This record gives sequence, C-alpha cells and structure tokens, in this order.
Amino acid sequence: MAGINENLTFQPVRIAVMTVSDTRTLETDTSGQLLAERIEAAGHKLADRAIVKDDISAVRARVQAWIDTPEIDVIITTGGTGLTGRDVTPEAVRPLLTKVIDGFSVIFHMVSFESVGLSTLQSRALAGLAKETFVFCLPGSNGAVKDGWDKVISSQLDSRHKPCNFVEIMPRLGEK
Repeated sequence: MAGINENLTFQPVRIAVMTVSDTRTLETDTSGQLLAERIEAAGHKLADRAIVKDDISAVRARVQAWIDTPEIDVIITTGGTGLTGRDVTPEAVRPLLTKVIDGFSVIFHMVSFESVGLSTLQSRALAGLAKETFVFCLPGSNGAVKDGWDKVISSQLDSRHKPCNFVEIMPRLGEK
C-alpha cells in the first residue's frame, strides 16, 4: 500500500535551503524559514541555509558548492522560478543537473493547481539530480513552499514511504 510504513526506521537526510531573492534577509525570509522548520520537524538535518541574489552566477556557484559538499544530500531552493526578468533560478540550476526529474514539475503543478488554480502556470518549478545530490527548485511564496514540501518532497525524502522513495536509491546514485 502507498504511504508511510510506520514499522520501518526513519533515515534522516541532510538538506540545504537557498532562498533566491534581491530583497529578503534572514529576518524577512518567511519561505526559507518555513522550509527550514518543516525539514527539522520531519526529522531531517538542516545542513546549511543561504540567501542568494537573483543572479545566475551567484545561484549557480552556491548550488555547485553544495553539490560538491558530501555532507549535503538534498538542495531545495525557493524563489526565482517565475517569469520576470529577475527570475533566473531554472537557468542557473538546469545546467548543473545530470538528470531532470520530469515528474516533479508535473506533480507540483497538479498540487499547486488545487491551491492557486491557473496561476500555477507562472511557476517554472523543477527538480533533478546533480551528481549524487537531489535538487528541488520551488517558487518563493509560502503557499508554494508548503505545497511543494508537504505534498510532494517530504514523502519522497521519507525512507519509510512505500512503494518507493528517493532515500532508498541514494546509495546507488553514483553507479556507473
């Protein structure tokens, strides 16, 4: 049966959170704070947290540094996935991905549609693998972060989720 099997042992993962914004500070970063709180409440380790300006080079450099850090299993970004000129997160992250998780965007938009209707079309949420690190790029609104974490990402990062989850395949991500 699909869902969480409480008889299995939970395996925490190490997650870094990046807020992409020209205007946020740690004090005003509500979406990044929501993610950090939910990550820790779920039993995972918040490995790092940063706020990076809406700049392709800056976003790419921070994500690459985290990809190169063995103590980080997952990166979640919030912000910069919209359609305006300053929204550059997909352009920064996509070249770093070795594999795109196409289904993430589909499922995220299905969930988001339930919350915001056709406004979900303004998001370019994406996910993929960069070497052996999972990367998720969420929109910057609190609602999108809640939808993305609560209804999509959290289950796949729970080692007890069946019939399958991302955690159980982590040891095999570097296979050749």
